[in-house]
Formats: sequence, structure tokens, C-alpha cells
Amino acid sequence: MPLIKAAVCHKFGAPLVIEEVELAAPRTNEVEVTLEACAICHSDLSFMDGGWGGSLPAVYGHEAAGRISALGEGVAGYAIGDPVLVTLIRSCGACQPCATGQPVQCGTPYDRDAGPLSAKDGGLMQHGLACGAFAERAVVDRSQIAPIPEGMAMDAASLLSCGVVTGVGAVVNTAGVRPGQSVVVIGAGGVGLNAIQGAAIAGAARIIAMDVLDSKLDVARQFGATDSVLATAEKPWKEVARITGGRMADAVFVTVGAIPAFEQAPRYLAPGGEVYIVGMPHSGAMAEYEPVILGALGQGMKGSKMGDTVLARDIPWMVDLYQQGRLKLDELISGRWSLEQINEAIADTRSGAARRNVIMFK
Repeated sequence: MPLIKAAVCHKFGAPLVIEEVELAAPRTNEVEVTLEACAICHSDLSFMDGGWGGSLPAVYGHEAAGRISALGEGVAGYAIGDPVLVTLIRSCGACQPCATGQPVQCGTPYDRDAGPLSAKDGGLMQHGLACGAFAERAVVDRSQIAPIPEGMAMDAASLLSCGVVTGVGAVVNTAGVRPGQSVVVIGAGGVGLNAIQGAAIAGAARIIAMDVLDSKLDVARQFGATDSVLATAEKPWKEVARITGGRMADAVFVTVGAIPAFEQAPRYLAPGGEVYIVGMPHSGAMAEYEPVILGALGQGMKGSKMGDTVLARDIPWMVDLYQQGRLKLDELISGRWSLEQINEAIADTRSGAARRNVIMFK
């Protein structure tokens, strides 16, 4: 098998190691993509920290774009050289969730320990997030790619693979926000900014951004927030009440993994409103609520995984909005780094200041 350069996690919480790994040729219904860009997502950090388990060593990375360099048997509709994005949304197309339009909930298991990657000596190398995109090339299922226009910048395109569809999709697909409604977005990082963009696209009347940093709230307004509230204020829900004339929010999107944010979120809800869980805490983390209030006011909570995205449906219209200048992608990129600089890029991402750092392979 050919050798490729990759950033490998050998120990949870430790820096990644740049080394050569083996990549198998694409099998039936698989494609090989030579990557040009891969963004760093907080989900990658959670896996690197051991927050969600998994085998080691592993190659993470799942928010990528590049060009097809090999096709497995049975792959139709694509050709060598086609520009595509690469995502962790792997779907069989035949199980009950896939058949009912919920590919992000595909029920067909995938053994990431038996994927296309292996160590240089032939040993185990986990195919992290079913992508392994912190590497020069990736082999993924055909369902995990979507075409992008020729000439579209690969760094911008890579963001559509996860952060953008997760934030925009949570608002448009999961919550179905309607014109005139009010929303609160807790967390003005990469996913939060995209939830804000989604709310603006959906026609929300009030888009209230919340974060612990004033600097992030300033950026949130550039992405469509109409109002901002500092989350560290003594009783921030009172400010939400003031902004909404006492009505509160029809939808609250928690785009961070911090448990206090989840516990506080219901306080911002209007009667009949819902909290949407977009950010993912580590496994085992627990939050507390007073269920009688949710019940009495007809409120609810719902998860949103990857924005309930259907690639064939959602990527084309998001690309179109980007080309119209109505969806900001370039502005989401905080820095561009080489693969050899990935640990510096990760440290910058952990600082909380970055919107999205992107690893560039070309």
C-alpha cells in the first residue's frame, strides 16, 4: 500500500505526530481524495482529548476538500480530478433513517479500526471520524463526498463539510426557524457564527448572540446578529427579556460543549420554545433542569447532529448563497497552516480566539 504523510494521535491529550502511514486503495463504493484543505473542528479536539473514546493510534480530521484521485468499483457520477468536499456523514442509503431522509442518523455500523488506514508496519491505525483527513489523502465512502464548483477555493469549501452545515442546518433544517421569530445562539465560535448566519437566512427578527468574550460578540454582529449579550453577566436572561420585549426566544441554540450553557439555556425560552443541542459535551457530562417548567410552558429540547444535513439537498444551495455573497465562508477562516504546523493550529483553536483554522496541503 502507498505511504502518505499524516498527523497521528498516539496518546490522548498529547501533541499529534507527523509520520507516514499506509492508505489502502478505494474498495467498492469508495473514493480516494487528494486533499487540499482540512479545517480543525472542536470535535477533532474532543477525540484527541479522549472525550469520546476510540482506539489509538488514530488519524482524525473530517472537514476537508480536495480532488478525486481514485475511484472504487461501483462509483458513478464522479471522475478523476473532480473537486469535492469530504465529510463524516457516512450513510448506507438503505436503513430506516437513510430511507426517511436522515442520513446523519444512519444505522449501519462502520468499524473505524478496519478502515483504509494502517501503520507503516501494518499495525492498527484508526480511521478517525470515518475520514482520517489530517493527511495528504483520504479514502472514504462515496456517500461522504459532495461536488463543489470548479474554481471554488478549497479552504472555503472545506468549511461546508461540518461547521457550516452544522450551524446553518441546525437553524434551517432541525429547528425550521421562521421569519419574525427570535433566536438566541449561545457561543459565537465557528458553529455559533454559522447558526447566526442560518438565522439571518431564515428571516429571524431578533438574533441574539451570547458568549463569554466581548471580542466574539463583535464578530457575531458581522455575521448577522442583531443583538449581543455577555454570558458572564449576572442574569443574562433579563437582557434577553429586554431585547424581546418580554417574549423571550422561540429557539435557543447551544453551540458549545460547556455544561453551564446547557443548564442556563431554558431560561431564555418563550412558552412553546425549544432548546437545540448543537455543541457536544464529552461523554458522561451531565446537566440539570427543572422539568416542571418545561412541561408547564410546553417547551422542549432537541438534538441536532450535523444540522440534519442531506448533502445532495443542502450543499448546492449553500454554495449558491456563498457565490451570491449571502453566506460568509472566507470570513470564517482565522488562519491557514501547513500539516507540519498542525499542533500550533490546534493550540490556537483551543485558545478560543479562532473561528476556523485550516490545514492547507497545497
